[in-house]
Amino acid sequence: MRVKRGVKARRRRNKILKRASGFISANSRAFSHATEKADRAMQYMYRDRKVMKRDMRQLWTTRINAGVRLNGTTYSRFIGALNKSDITLDRKVLADMAVHDAAGFATLVKKVMGQATA
Repeated sequence: MRVKRGVKARRRRNKILKRASGFISANSRAFSHATEKADRAMQYMYRDRKVMKRDMRQLWTTRINAGVRLNGTTYSRFIGALNKSDITLDRKVLADMAVHDAAGFATLVKKVMGQATA
């Protein structure tokens, strides 16, 4: 017996066309173009989730470095001293402190560097 798959095929096509909505020209209307572009978009999404994590860590490092240099030390010395102390703050929190709470960050830097020299 012949199987007609009109409903399933239409649903599959509509799912891909919905994923490609917002793309320019035939990339959002023609199924073959939309399939290619939607697949490529998914590849970019997968890759860029990893890249975003790298970029954010780099941004945090830059912000911490700027904050500790205002307090007379360098990033590497500060992180080394922080690891030797009993303070467990991650780079995200440290960067947020450096940007939004400069006084508290300065106090933290002095405490950590004081423990390192003692």
